[in-house]
Order: sequence, then structure tokens, then C-alpha cells
Amino acid sequence: MDTIIERLKSPETRQATFQEVVCQYSRPLYQHIRHYVLYHEDADDILQNTFMKAWIGLDSFRGDSKISTWLFRIAVNESLSFLARQRENISLSSGGNDIVNNLISDPYFDGDETEAQLQKAISLLPEKQRIIFNMKYFEEMKYEEMSFILNTSVGALKASYHIAVQKIQTFLKNLE
Repeated sequence: MDTIIERLKSPETRQATFQEVVCQYSRPLYQHIRHYVLYHEDADDILQNTFMKAWIGLDSFRGDSKISTWLFRIAVNESLSFLARQRENISLSSGGNDIVNNLISDPYFDGDETEAQLQKAISLLPEKQRIIFNMKYFEEMKYEEMSFILNTSVGALKASYHIAVQKIQTFLKNLE
């Protein structure tokens, strides 16, 4: 039986198989990207860029990892590139209030005040800790997969996650 990687490598089945991949992974990738960016439109743009890069890079995909892991790695890189371009425009001097206000006003945000405060706490984490926290907490990724995606050791990931959790807990306790 043909594997998805074999079908992606074959010129006869590449396009149809890639459409299957897009259908299967659009939602989880969008949700993953959305943990990095505030706006639905930005997440959509990053998702589109992710699939474009994947399509262009199909010939270089060796199949050493699962297709999902490869796509998540592209999505993380695209998200980080986007954030780097936006960094000078984002001011965290308001202590995260702008982030919460933007999140709550977004028509695609379906959380409550508690979710908004959690997102505020996450937004105040250093970028690396925020990414690791999102992957572990929301995506429930295994450290080994995160290690491949982020090119970081499992031990460093565990330490960063632990520190991020402590910072979030402290932030939320201070709200009480």
C-alpha cells in the first residue's frame, strides 16, 4: 500500500495527495499558529504561507519525520518570522492589556475572561517559553517531537516548560 509520502513524491498523485494533506492538517495547524498570533487574519496568512512552503519543499522532504511534524516545523518557523517582522510594532509596555483587549474584541475568540487572562499571562512569557508552553499545553506534543521541531534538547524543553508554568501560575495567583 502506498504511503502518503510516496504519493506526494509521485507526479501523478502529488496534487491530489497534497489537497488531502491540506484538508487534514489545516485546522490543527491553524490552531497551533493562532497560539502565536493575535489575529485570525494573520493566522490565515501564516497558514497559507506554511502550505506554500510545504508544496515548494515537497522534493526536499526526505520522510525522516511524520508529515505532521514537518508541517508543524514549517508553521513554527513561519510564525516566528511573522513575529520578528511585527516585533517593532508590538508594545508590551501596557502589561499585556492591549493583547487581552485585542483578543476579546476578535470575533473568532470564543473564550471567557479566564481564558483571556491565561492568554495575557502566556503573552508575557519570553518568546521561547511561550512557544514551548503552547506546544506542550495546548497541542499536547511530546517533548521528542518538540525537540525535532524546535531543534532543542528534551531537557531544555522540560526546563523551559516548567519555568513557563511557574510564571503563569504566579501571574494568575496575583490576579486573585
